[in-house]
Amino acid sequence: MKRIAYLLIVLFAVSFVAMAAQKKEGRARRAESATEQHVVIAPADLKWMDGPPGLPAGAKMAVLSGDPGKTGLFTVRLQAPAGYKIMPHTHPTAEFVTVISGSFNVGMGEKVDEAAAKELPAGGYVVMPAGMAHYAWSTSESVIQISSMGPFQIKYVNPADDPRNEKKQ
Repeated sequence: MKRIAYLLIVLFAVSFVAMAAQKKEGRARRAESATEQHVVIAPADLKWMDGPPGLPAGAKMAVLSGDPGKTGLFTVRLQAPAGYKIMPHTHPTAEFVTVISGSFNVGMGEKVDEAAAKELPAGGYVVMPAGMAHYAWSTSESVIQISSMGPFQIKYVNPADDPRNEKKQ
């Protein structure tokens, strides 16, 4: 009986160690796939292009890492002119935003309420969980950095606010 108990304890311990090793290996694989290559970009080397069609015209975007159109981690910078406004919307994945320069206003909810929003100066940071309705605007030219999981998707609370719908009319 003691041998059986000892054998069960040993089997349990070996199974536990094997499961822990598999979890660690899985985390390492996910981290590797998130950053498949070494990336070094000086500000002068950023390649700015028009923002994606789901955002209002006027913004420029530069991809720092990953591909916003594909599955996986990506980081982009968005250069917004003064007066740029993104109406209430959601994303299916969490969004991590850092203000690089200027200031950027962010509010939560399905309707724009400028009094309830928060102005973030350079260095400010905000996280919007997946599915959280939010809106944003800039009062001066600003640059923000966004990290998220792709593919990038944006769904406006009010479909009439979606710039992609304007092009169809």
